[in-house]
Formats: sequence, structure tokens, C-alpha cells
Amino acid sequence: MAETGTIQTHAGSIAYIDSQGGAPGSLPALVIHGNSSCKEVFAAQIGGELGRRHRLIAVDLPGHGASDNAAMPARDYTLGGYAAALAAAMGGLGIGRHAVLGWSLGGHVALELLGREDNTIAAMIFGTPPVGPGAEGFGEGFLPSPHMGLTGKAELSEEEILAYAAATCGGVPPLDPMLVAAVRRTDGQARAIMVADALAGGCLNERELVETCPKLLAVVTGVDEPFVANAYLAVPAYRNLWEGRVHAIEGAGHAPFREAPAAFDVIADRFLASL
Repeated sequence: MAETGTIQTHAGSIAYIDSQGGAPGSLPALVIHGNSSCKEVFAAQIGGELGRRHRLIAVDLPGHGASDNAAMPARDYTLGGYAAALAAAMGGLGIGRHAVLGWSLGGHVALELLGREDNTIAAMIFGTPPVGPGAEGFGEGFLPSPHMGLTGKAELSEEEILAYAAATCGGVPPLDPMLVAAVRRTDGQARAIMVADALAGGCLNERELVETCPKLLAVVTGVDEPFVANAYLAVPAYRNLWEGRVHAIEGAGHAPFREAPAAFDVIADRFLASL
């Protein structure tokens, strides 16, 4: 039975769902959602076989879902700030060594954890290109899209809220009200500060990280990914790429864990079991 709760950190209270699965002593996994989303997007994984086979702890980033808005927005609404808050949350939960599964923005936070935190021993990223610094690096890893302009916009109209919720999770009607509520709830500063800081080079050089870090990294993408340049995912000279390849899931776009959960869960299970 999954457990819900909150844990206090320097960035504010962090909300979480703990699947409480896995064998005693097995490696837990922190699960991180995307921009303007929430931990409930992983309901199929938390409440399904994957969450029974492995201990999954899905969290709401500061300014998202049931977590507090950031105590210090300029510090906490950056990729490094998010990573520090989640590291504090895992410590508060008494969790040491762990893996990370990160989707989209969550994948970028996972890379920050991989590079900065000794307790993060491996990561799987999906919907996330490991990009070089600044606007040039992001331009290589992402495809042009009208929805990309919304990722750093502080104030969204109702039409933009609906469009963003649909675009990030496949746009297949009917649109899940949970997705819309998550976008509507998100602190607009979280979008604006995070994107501005990342484009200014405030985050780790992700491409350099994946080319030099000895920790295990899995890269997963949807074949029909609308935002990430899938061709770019083959460009970095990964130092320790899990199974030696990028895993592409048929019939999935930006959110393969929702759009093709059976195929995604097989990969995630194999990755976690390999650690």
C-alpha cells in the first residue's frame, strides 16, 4: 500500500508518494516529474507492478503539486536548487544510496543529482536530452515548438494551460483533469526562473557530465517525441550508457511512461534490477 506524506527541507515542504515496494535492502528510486506537472503522473508506476517490485518515491518539486512554493525562489527554482531540495528530502526520509528516474525537467534534475550527490548512484532519464551549456546547447537538444515557449512563461492563460497539459502528455483526448490542475497550480516563478537560469548557464554542463561521469545512465525516449531532438541523443560520447544504447519506445511521444506504460515499465524494471 503506497504511503503519502511530506518532508520538511530548506526549500519548504516536499510532498511524496512512496510505493513501499521492493525486497528488503533493495535500492530505492527517486522519481521526478516534468515542468508544471506533479507526482501523480506516475500513478501507473507507483500503484502497479513496477512499484511493487521496486521502492519508488515520487515527489512534487518545489512550487509544484502539493509541495510548498520555494522558500527562496532565486535559489530553489533552478536545476541545482531542485536537486538540493530533493537530496534534502531523501535524507529526511532516511534514504541513502538510491537511483533516480527523471522525466523531462525531472531528467535534468536527475543529471544534477548524478553529478552532485554521492548517494545518487545511477539515473534513467526520459524526455530529456543531456545538453551542453546555455542557449546553444539547449538549441541542439530540443526541437522548435510553439509549446516550448510556454516552459519558461510565468503567467499562462487558460488556453495555454490546456495546450501545455495536452502537449506534454501526448495530446490524446480526453485530457486528464489532473494534468490541467497540475499546470494551473504550478508557481509561475518556477518556470520563469528555471528556464532563465538554465539558458544563462547556471546548471551543470550535462553533455560533459554524461561523457565523463562513471555512474550508470539509462536514456529512454519516445519514437514520436515532439520536443526532444532524438537524433541528438546519439551524439554524446556517453561514458557509461546502460546497455550501450538509447532505448526508443514505439507509440510514445514525450511521456512514454504514460503513453506506453507496459513497454516503459519493462525497461525501468530491467534497469532498476540491474543496479
